[in-house]
Amino acid sequence: MASLVQELIEAGIHFGQRRSNWNPKMAPYIHGVRNQIHILDVRESIKGLLLAKRFIEQTVGRGKDVCFVGTKRQARGAIEQYAADVQMPFVTERWLGGTLTNFRTIRERLKRLEELDRIVESGELKNYSKKMESQLLRERKKIQRNLGGVRQMTQMPGALIVVDTNREKNALLEAKSLGIPTVCLVDTDGDPDLVDIPIPGNDDSMRTIDIIVRELCDAVKKGKEGRSTSAGEAPGEKSSGRDRGEGPADGAAPRRRSSRSRYSASAGAPAGGESAE
Repeated sequence: MASLVQELIEAGIHFGQRRSNWNPKMAPYIHGVRNQIHILDVRESIKGLLLAKRFIEQTVGRGKDVCFVGTKRQARGAIEQYAADVQMPFVTERWLGGTLTNFRTIRERLKRLEELDRIVESGELKNYSKKMESQLLRERKKIQRNLGGVRQMTQMPGALIVVDTNREKNALLEAKSLGIPTVCLVDTDGDPDLVDIPIPGNDDSMRTIDIIVRELCDAVKKGKEGRSTSAGEAPGEKSSGRDRGEGPADGAAPRRRSSRSRYSASAGAPAGGESAE
C-alpha cells in the first residue's frame, strides 16, 4: 500500500485544476491551494480507489463485465492496453449516443461488422466493383474504429469505469438512467454527483490514469479468478453443510444479506448497484 501511495504521488494524482476553474462540489476532496492550483487530498483518492477495487471485484465475481470509457488522448493508451489484457469492453474513440440506452441498434451495427469481416476474409469482396469495394472497406473501418472495443459486449455491463466526468458526461447520464453503477476518476473541475464511486485525482496526467486503470484491472482479474473458482465447485460441496444437518433449524429459510451491507457506512454503497444486476 505504501508503495502504491508513493507511486500515485510521484505521478501527480494530487494536482487539480486552477482555482478559477473548479467545481464547488469537489470541496470535500480538496486539501488546499498552492500557486492558484487546487491540491487534492490523497487520502480521499486512496479511499475511493480501494472502494472501487472492492466493488469491481465483487461485480466481476458475480459474472458481470465492466466497460472502460476514456476518449481523451491521455487515457486511450492505458485503457486499450489494460482492458484488452483482462478481456473487458472499452470505448476510447468516441462515445456514440445510445451505446447503452439503444443497445439493440449497437448490436445490429456489430452484426454488420461481422458480415463485412466475413466478406473480406472469404475473398468475396473481389466480386464487387472497385467503387463498392471501397465503400464496404470504409464502412468496415468506421464501425471498427467506433465500436471495435465493445465488439464482445453481448449484454449490458455491470459497471462503467470512466476517466473525466466532463468529457464522458453522456456515458455517465446513460448509465445513470439505466441504473448501472459508475466509477470515475474525477478532477477538481468535475461533478462527483454524476458518479457512484468517485476517485478524486488528476485526470490529465497519463501516469495517474495508467496507475488507476492498472489497479482497477487487477481487481477485474481477481474477480474473474473468484468467478472461475465458484464455477469449479462441485454441487456436492455446496450442499455438504445441509447434508450434515448444519442448515437453519426448523426448516427456516437462510437469512439473505443485502448487497448494500457489504459496504461500510462511511464509504457508502454505489447507487443503483442492485438494479443493475
